[in-house]
Order: sequence, then C-alpha cells, then structure tokens
Amino acid sequence: MTTYSDRIKPTDYHIRTYLEALLHKDYQIPTFQREVVWDRDSVKKLWDSVYRFYPIGSILIWKTDLRLQNHRAIGGHVIADDDQKDNYQYVLDGQQRTTSLLTSLYGGQIEGREGFDPTLYFDLTIEDQEDNDDQSHRHRFLFWDEIDDRGGTLPRNTPRMDRHRQGLIVRLRDVMKDFGSVERKLVEGEYGDYDHPIRNRLRDIRDVLDNYRLSFIELKGITVSEVCQIFERINQEGKPLDIFDIVVAKTFRVQTATQPGFYLRDLVEQFRAGTPGNFAAIDDLTYLQVIAVVLRQQMPDAGFWNITPIYLNRIKTEHIETVWPGTVLALRRTFDFLDNYLHIKGPRLIPYRYFYLAIASHFYENPTPDYDFLKQYFWYYSFHSQDLLTNTTHLRQHVDLLDRAREPGAARLDRFLIDRDRLRSASYSTRGRLSNAILCLLANQEPRDWGKPDRHVLTDVYYVLTDKPNLHHVFPTDYVEKHPGANRLDSNSLMNIAYLTQLTNLEISNKNPVLYLRDYDGPGIEGVLGTHLVPLDILDWARQDDLPANGLDMFIEQRIDLMLGDLREKLTGVTFDVVDTREDSAGA
Repeated sequence: MTTYSDRIKPTDYHIRTYLEALLHKDYQIPTFQREVVWDRDSVKKLWDSVYRFYPIGSILIWKTDLRLQNHRAIGGHVIADDDQKDNYQYVLDGQQRTTSLLTSLYGGQIEGREGFDPTLYFDLTIEDQEDNDDQSHRHRFLFWDEIDDRGGTLPRNTPRMDRHRQGLIVRLRDVMKDFGSVERKLVEGEYGDYDHPIRNRLRDIRDVLDNYRLSFIELKGITVSEVCQIFERINQEGKPLDIFDIVVAKTFRVQTATQPGFYLRDLVEQFRAGTPGNFAAIDDLTYLQVIAVVLRQQMPDAGFWNITPIYLNRIKTEHIETVWPGTVLALRRTFDFLDNYLHIKGPRLIPYRYFYLAIASHFYENPTPDYDFLKQYFWYYSFHSQDLLTNTTHLRQHVDLLDRAREPGAARLDRFLIDRDRLRSASYSTRGRLSNAILCLLANQEPRDWGKPDRHVLTDVYYVLTDKPNLHHVFPTDYVEKHPGANRLDSNSLMNIAYLTQLTNLEISNKNPVLYLRDYDGPGIEGVLGTHLVPLDILDWARQDDLPANGLDMFIEQRIDLMLGDLREKLTGVTFDVVDTREDSAGA
C-alpha cells in the first residue's frame, strides 16, 4: 500500500550531484515556472548562506509519467531534449536557486545581460565577520567584471586583479574540480603554512562544495490537483500553480515537417487580442473549463465528467484541436450576448463565473440560439433567492438545461422566488452574487447622464480604468448622516445607487437630492430617470421643495418596486413570487 512517506518524500543531495544530474538532463523545468529575475546581490546572498551552511529552502520535484513542455535551457545550458521517457522529474519550485547555483559554478548566459559572465569567484582574503554580518558577501563573492581591470584601464579593480593573479581570488568551479592546482599556487607563493588563514578559508569553501546538501521534497504518485495545492502552500511567493499551466505544458507540441505545433497559451492570447470588448480578459482557468464543458458535450465517452483538475488533466492536444474552432465562435457569441444584448460592459459584474461555461455550451455549433430564453435564464439565476450556480453539480444541470433549450419550447424555468429584504440590504461593498446582479440590472437599462440626457454613461472606460464604477448615491451618504430624519434604511444600499459620469457625480457631491435634482430638471428628465429605474416621486419632491422625513426609505421601497416590475417583465411566463423576510419593512 502506498503511504504518504512514499508519495511525499523529503530528501537531500550534494550541490554537485544535483547540478550534474541537471546537466545530464535528469531534471526538467516546465515552462509555467515564473521568469528568472537574476540579481547579482541575490546570487551572492544565496552563496553566502551556502558558505555558512544555512538552509536555502527546499526544491520541489514532481516525479510523473506526464510529459510537459519544458525550458530547453536555463542560464545558457541545455537541460532538455526531445527523447520520450517513462518518467520525468520536474522542478516545480526552485528554478531561481537552481539557475543561480548552476551559472555560478558552470558559467553560462543570463537573459538580458549579453556578454556578462555569471561565473562566481571567492576572495580568500575576506575575513569572517560576526554572525549578524550582512555585507561581507558582497566582497567575498565576486563576478569577473568586479575583478578584471582591463589591462589597468579600470584602476578600481586593479587590487582584486592582483589578488587573482596571486591565487587569492579563486573560481568556485576550480575549487570544486581542481582543488590541487588551486592550493599548489598558494603553496608556491607566500602561503606554504598549512594553518595559514588563507589556506583554512580555501579548505572551508572546498568543504562547503563537497558537503553542503540541498533539501528536496519529491512528489511521486501525486494527482495534478494535489500537486497544485502542495505547490501553492510551499511556494514562498504564494504563486498558485494553476491547472491551466499544467495543461498548457502537457499539450504543447513542437512543430515538425509532418505536423503543426500547438501551444494553448498562444491560442488563448490570440483570441483575447482579436476579440473586441472587455470580456476576453476572463481568467485562463475559465477558458480551460469552457473547453472541458464542450468536450463533455461533444465526446461523451471520453470521460470529461467534470471541470475539476482531475478531469482537466485528461485533456489532450487533439481534444482541443477538435473543438477549438467552435469554442472560439461560442465564446465570442457569449461575450456579444453579455455585452450587446444585456448591455453589461465587463466581466467584473457577472454574478456567476459559471455563466460563461453554461452559455458558451448553448452557443457551441448552434445555428439558432434562443436569445429570449438566454435572457430569462440569466436574470432568473442572477436574482433567485437561492444560489443555484455555485458548484459543479449545478453547472451540469445548467448545461443540460441550455442543451434542451436548443429545441424550441423544450426548456422551462421553475418557480422564481426573490426576497425583497435582500434587495434592501445589498450593498456594493458586499460584492456578492446579488450585488452584482443588481448592478447588471442597472446597466441593462442603458442609463443616460442626468446632466447630458443624450449621453450614455456605461462607456467601457469605467470597467477598464477603475476597480469601482462611478456609482452615485441618489441620497448622498454625507447628507443622510447629517440629516437622518425618520429614515431607518442604510443609505449604502444598492437601491440608493445609480451610474453617473464622474463629472456629474462631483457636481452633485453631498447635496440634498431635492436641491440638486432641480439643476437637472428639464425636458426629458423623466425618461432619463427611467433609465436608472429611479422613481419619479423624488422629482415631484424636488419640484415642490418638499423632502419627506423618511424620503430615503420611501425612495428605496419604490425603487425595489420598479426593479421587481422590470424583473417580472423580463421573466414573463415564469411563476414569479416575492417574499419579504423583514418583519417590519420601512416605507411610506
């Protein structure tokens, strides 16, 4: 029986053993590893830790029979080939340290630093400092550009160049590979005494190179989903290892004379670049899960029963190639539906991420999509009092429902239930499903600006340049705090929110709504307020200069009525029930 100690095994290897195995192509570095950020001081600090026998963290290795796309070279050293293997050892965490150790000992090339030699040298004249010393590593470990005086034209390096000629500044690789020659040069010079501090330091660095052991955690027989969890918990920067990265690497195919190359990340990025609007910016995982949902529909015997990592890991290159052209069209129609039919201008406000998966499944290779049913479907599940699209079981039910909707009249929605009090208490700060649904409903009205009635306010810039759209409190919160009156409801309720341009929002500031509405009262203002689902009683109050003591509460209740009326119209033909869980509802 496989035990945890077999699956997750801590171990250690000598630096030399690990690096030589790397150069013999025994380890691979998958392309989803983050870019190496080479910094000379960080490299020196790493070696100073090794010199002091400090731990430098574990290197995470995944042993598997999966073939992933690899970096062919790191630091200028080829570490991968195209040979098929029965098992692979992938460095999941430790690429930065591996690259630093490898190039320090074996030289190489650092991207973006053409002509720079990353080989590291050790200055035997630098004395050991106190334990809390954090500076001597800069002088003890040196690169060639800190030693070479270029024939005397760089005088600041001349003292180090002299020490190098005397054998006092030595290359780490020489200490590891040719210790006898390094020591002989010192003996033939002024350091024949075996116990001389210089000779002692040379033996110290040799002992480090011979005896320092790197810590490893080896994963074997681990599923992809568990590997992702382990990586996220161990990774010092907290960067999650996404299943998308695994599938990208696994499905990568090098172009040959007989078959085209394949790179899923390029496909997704090309799609994003060629798709108008903001919805193409949805995350990588959603794209992969859309593919999985389509595969489940199109290849029912292939075993894609879910969108969890264990099933996503089954996706092969040929699977994606088969469905990608149709998936591209389905996604573009999905984004067009959300953008131009529902008038929602960006992905931030979509109540459920799974909407993309379900709706795209309906559009896939469907010449006659049912837009009317899709609209009802979207509003029904966005506002229903229960969360009905929060797990993969729900998702399967939704995909099946929208699959039935391919046939006219074959799909129906059950009784719709909505809680009036949840509308009252929804706020922007909660950013939950219902809050987003309310903002989507307000956007769906294509609201116009109060100050310039011919101008629509939902320009794309609001969803691109700010994390929070320009949301205006009809009853400004500062005004309500200073003039609470008989109001009992929260002015931060989304029932007190409207989309306005930033300029109009600044003009209104924290004024009494009766006063500022007079400034905008003119031809067509009733229609403009209608595009915000704003009850016209507030306009009457402004014209009469008479704001009721509980005006905010009255406004919120009336606006709830307008929103419910709009939803009732959108869900025509669906049983529509409203409950109110607030025992003592505020109102007129």
